[in-house]
Amino acid sequence: MKKTYYFIVVGLILNINLLAQTSLSEDFEDPTTDLSWFSDDCFMDTHFNNPNQNSDNPSGHVMRYEDIGGTFANVGFNFPETFNLSGTHEFSVWVYIDSSSLTGSAPNQISLKLQNGSLAAPWSTQTEIIKPLDLDQWEYVTFDFNLDNYINLDPNSPPPSQRDDLNRLLLQVNGENNNANVIAYIDDFSFTSDNDNSTPNHNFNELVWQDEFNYTGPVDDTKWYHQTQLPQGNSWYNGEIQHYTDRIENAEVSNGTLKITARAEVYFDQGVTKNYTSARLNSKYAFTYGKVDIRAKLPTGVGTWPALWTLGQNIDENGGYWDNQGFDTTPWPACGELDIMEHWGDNQNYISSAIHTPSSFGATVNHGGQVIPTASTDFHVYTMIWTEDYVEFQVDGVTHYVYDPPVKDPSTWPFDAPQYFLFNVAILPIINGTGFTQSAMEVDYIRVYQEENFDTEDQSFSKLAVYPNPVRDILRIENENIQKYQLFNNLGMLIESGEVENGQINLAELSNGVYILRLQNTSQNIFTKKLIKL
Repeated sequence: MKKTYYFIVVGLILNINLLAQTSLSEDFEDPTTDLSWFSDDCFMDTHFNNPNQNSDNPSGHVMRYEDIGGTFANVGFNFPETFNLSGTHEFSVWVYIDSSSLTGSAPNQISLKLQNGSLAAPWSTQTEIIKPLDLDQWEYVTFDFNLDNYINLDPNSPPPSQRDDLNRLLLQVNGENNNANVIAYIDDFSFTSDNDNSTPNHNFNELVWQDEFNYTGPVDDTKWYHQTQLPQGNSWYNGEIQHYTDRIENAEVSNGTLKITARAEVYFDQGVTKNYTSARLNSKYAFTYGKVDIRAKLPTGVGTWPALWTLGQNIDENGGYWDNQGFDTTPWPACGELDIMEHWGDNQNYISSAIHTPSSFGATVNHGGQVIPTASTDFHVYTMIWTEDYVEFQVDGVTHYVYDPPVKDPSTWPFDAPQYFLFNVAILPIINGTGFTQSAMEVDYIRVYQEENFDTEDQSFSKLAVYPNPVRDILRIENENIQKYQLFNNLGMLIESGEVENGQINLAELSNGVYILRLQNTSQNIFTKKLIKL
């Protein structure tokens, strides 16, 4: 088998998702490999006669790996793309360690390391999985950075599933920082990944809520609530030093825009004197899933911190609109927070988006951003696309961060319940002594879109489960009302059809690839789903 990497981009029929599947593999049968393997501190032969042919591995040729006492002893290659670990993926390899070659007392194991080959020190942000091995036998080893225990060399590195900079792979037998000898044989390396970061392809085309700010005076109190109560007795969170007020001096609509103005002024409220004022608006509207567009121009000044964001409607936060309405059941961050846009005046023009959940909050690892050179001089559209599978953030249509945790549970995904909007400009202590007087965040509009008839869509398949996906042999269907199935290829051709028996479909003989699975229940309702066969 001649192995290399390839990409399949398939336009799926029936208004299903766009899938990009990445695969690469190597079986070392050809004298010249397609992956550009290199060795570091060891010897390597990528077309070596298999000295241990048996029923487990009948291959004619393998890679010979020889560590002659080198400190590191890695073999690997640089991938022209980056490894996508956010969804379903797997690295696999066959390994044989020759016991007669061993010296020292190093543990018998194989490590798979991923690095950023673009760095001067690519190992500095390395992530690694180690698997134990037995001697004198071929072993099939798999690595999954979503399921296996991994080691981040830098503890500040985000989880591998959230990284997009890993483009170098290394294999290492029996560890490093030792001078032991070992000869091993490596065969049939492969990597598969379902690069489904932007799925599903929702059609958020129905405008369901908006404020165009085409009036004059205070904000529309049917849509907005001024949050002014100090939640911690005498201060706000994060060391902020402003009072939020309900005055028109801090929040005014005029000339077609909302202006939230932070001011340097002495202001006494709730028994506390502060030297800065601003406004913090809560929307009286909450929603679940959709596309949000907010057109805004940002304030300037070191110490200013404008934000356009959402919180769970169920947050327990004294003084918030929804807390006052009796929805206060859940503390932060369990309620979930979606930061559509944040901008710090001491990092002018850098736009950040972030996710806060019980699994990562405060200085969260779940964030991304981009530089917008005219963030404070021109209006830009800040977009959030929120689905049941992922959250995506954009500026002017350019994506800078997608949050799609491989495991969605209350710790990582509290985002299956309503969220509401917050607009505010906070003031941080570093503003002291900068000569700041005032600056405003202007908002031209906010628009929320959802799928047409979002709230009345058919619920016939609400308790349907289809797994595993990708599938190797038996596909399980958990819904007793499902009777029939059809499988279509990427060209829309019917490949296979039949009855669903005992909640199972046997796909063992189906060729590997991407398909559309169509299920029909006893009420003749149709459900379609993308399916990957391995």
